[in-house]
Amino acid sequence: MPHRHWGTHALSDQQRLDLLEIFEERYRRKSTLITAQLPVAQWHEMIGEPTIADAILDRIVHNAHRIALEGDSMRKQKPRPLLTEARNAEINNP
Repeated sequence: MPHRHWGTHALSDQQRLDLLEIFEERYRRKSTLITAQLPVAQWHEMIGEPTIADAILDRIVHNAHRIALEGDSMRKQKPRPLLTEARNAEINNP
């Protein structure tokens, strides 16, 4: 299965089955870390196929530890000043 970002697109039938197989194999045996910008409430729709979505979410949501980050995006922070020519040369030619 090609690497995709979680929640950026709808899943194909094969991707849904692959995910179900992965989460079924790991269920209660191994930890799985998922990061997403898509809220959990929208995962069912993103996965598609309600029966498979239910099975996948049963394995990853109900026993999960969730950490919800709040606040402004790091991308919105003030940009760092550009390096001066001298500093840039110093870094590239130690």
